[in-house]
Amino acid sequence: MHEIIGKWVQGEGQPYAGLWFEFHEDGTYRAEYQEMAIISGGSYSISGNEIDMDQTTHSLGMTGTFAGLFEISGNILKLSLAGGAGQARPADLSGARIYSRAQE
Repeated sequence: MHEIIGKWVQGEGQPYAGLWFEFHEDGTYRAEYQEMAIISGGSYSISGNEIDMDQTTHSLGMTGTFAGLFEISGNILKLSLAGGAGQARPADLSGARIYSRAQE
């Protein structure tokens, strides 16, 4: 089981505080941002510190593959995704959003 499995929530002070991603063992994910009534999901794959998220559903129709980088340290996930589907993977984590592992 990969350490990304579980629910991660963007904290206060981040651009989308309250946005969460939940990564499942079967290679699928779900995300929700209640403040804007956005729900999305799809599948993901990981290779080293690279993540590709194939978003197949999104409340506003933003679908496609989002390339990114991530780093997990304890209960903190740093996640940096391309600005749009099909765009280049970020070069580093300097623009990463910070998520905390949700308490079960």
